[in-house]
Formats: sequence, C-alpha cells, structure tokens
Amino acid sequence: MSELYHPVKIGNVELKGNLFLAPVAGYSDAAFRSVCIENGACFTYTEMVSAEALVRKNLKTEILMRRACNEKAYSVQIFGGDSEIMAESAHIVLEKTHCEVIDINCGCPVPKIIKTGAGSALTRDPDRLFKVAEAVVKAAGGRPEAGGVPVTVKIRSGWESKQMTWRAAAEAALDAGVSAITIHPRTRAQGYEGHSDWGIMKELVELVNGRIPVFGSGDLFKPEDARAMLEQTGADAVMFARGAMGNPFIFRDATDLLTKGSYEPLPPEERVKTGFAELERLVAETSEQHACLEMRKRFAAYSKGISGGAALRARIVHAASVEDYKDIFANFINLC
Repeated sequence: MSELYHPVKIGNVELKGNLFLAPVAGYSDAAFRSVCIENGACFTYTEMVSAEALVRKNLKTEILMRRACNEKAYSVQIFGGDSEIMAESAHIVLEKTHCEVIDINCGCPVPKIIKTGAGSALTRDPDRLFKVAEAVVKAAGGRPEAGGVPVTVKIRSGWESKQMTWRAAAEAALDAGVSAITIHPRTRAQGYEGHSDWGIMKELVELVNGRIPVFGSGDLFKPEDARAMLEQTGADAVMFARGAMGNPFIFRDATDLLTKGSYEPLPPEERVKTGFAELERLVAETSEQHACLEMRKRFAAYSKGISGGAALRARIVHAASVEDYKDIFANFINLC
C-alpha cells in the first residue's frame, strides 16, 4: 500500500506526497485550496488564469493567483494561445506571486477558450503547443537544472475520437523543456462526459519513461479511484478535480487508504465546520456578499450525504450572509 503514496519532484520542487488538487475553474480559489491542504492535499493549482487579462493588468485576474494562507508550494495555471503573450504573462505571474510552478492549460474544452487558440486547441496543434511551452519555459528562467522555475502542462487525449493527439502533444511538451505532464484522458469533444481512458494515461507513462513525472486526472471521485489509477497506470501522482468539490476530505481519506489500507470518513459535524472555515476565509479574501453567493454551491456539496441534507440545500440556495448560514445550520451543529 505505502509505495503508492510517495514524494514527487517537479523540477527542483520537492513535494511530500502525490495527491494533488487540480485547477478547477470557479472553485479552486485560495480559500478552498487552504482547506484541501489542511486535509492532506500535497500540491495545489489555482484556477486557470488568462494570460491576456494578466498582460492587460486585470485586477480580478491577479486575485485568482494569490497564495493561500497555508500554501508552502503551489502552481499558477495560465492559458493562452500566443507564445509572446504567454511569456509576458509568465513574467507577471512570477513577479506577483513567486509561485513554485507555472502550469499551462492545454486541455480546457470550453469553446470561448478554444477559439482563442488556447486550452484543447493546443493539444490539437502540437507545433503551437511547443512554441507556447518553450516561450514560457524561457520566461521562467529556463529549465530547472539551469535555475528556472518549473513549467508543466495539462493536456487531453485529443480533439475527438478520430483525432487523438496526446502523443504528439506530449512529445512537443517534452521537447520544450516542461517538468511534468498531466493528462486528462478525455477528448475535447467528450468534455466531461463518458469515461476517461486510463489506458492512454498508462501509454503516456511508458512514452515519457521516467524523464519527467506524469500526473493523472479524470474520474477520481473517491479514494479507491486514486488507488486504482496509481495501480493501473503507473502515474506519479493523481489530481482530484470534481471529486474534491465539497469534499476536501478526499485527500485525507485517500492518504489513509494508500498508507494504511483503510479510512474512516469524517462525521457530518466536522464536514460542516470545514465549510464554515472556508466561508470565513473567502469573506476575508473577497467580500461577504461574494463569499456567501459563492458558498451556496459549496455548502450544497458539503451537505451531500447528510441526513436532512435536501432540506438544508433548499435553504442554502437563498443564503446571502454569514448569519444566514449560521441560522441554517443552527440546529445541526454547534459552531461556537
């Protein structure tokens, strides 16, 4: 069991374990990342940040990159299709954040991202992916062995079932000098539907052959999924995305499963307390109004599996203040 949970190196960055939080748009802000770290996440990524917006000095974009209060090492994920703008944005990222790793999104299937030549469009166009990755590696100071900040990429298996480009995309990334590759083995056409093909992940591990780490993403919804992915693919680390939403405890449980062979789920009271910790931090980072609106979906997720959860969720969707949330959970938990 224990050999499945192990340290990982991304260039010159050493991590204690191999259970990561993926970049999740609209979710993985500093508040959420912080509670994931408290529950055992070994490495975290910001939600994807627009290179164009960074270059235009968009303040909201800069907020997305802030380091969480307990984040010893994290990665800022950027997206864009123009190599020069991506290089300029990398300079800004390092100037503003001093993050330990920069990740390039080459997998987002959303049309508004693709039409700019970013996201999955890069997986389809290995030549452009190479130029973008090479430019960011240079902007980050070169390869880590030369003192640069590690640059990583996240790719998909391809554009569609008849255009599986992961191999060429991975080779382009390797040639550009990246320090790790994450693969979500679904096509752009699949989006988040159907099943991810872990067989492709295993083939990527074999292709890379230990030159750099390979991280796996896709269909990780419970601790047993993490164990199965590590066993079946040989990936160096797994990256929880939707499986961590409202469930930062998945890192704690997966760590126990990989190191001890079993885990004991937290009681509902502890789950809700974590939700309030996240709410408090999000209020501090943004505003009470924004935080309370954002936490509607998050508390709805925290309440899944709790007795009476449906009634709680019916009230959660109308919560507009911290006091509203306290009233909703007043008969459920002592928050003092």
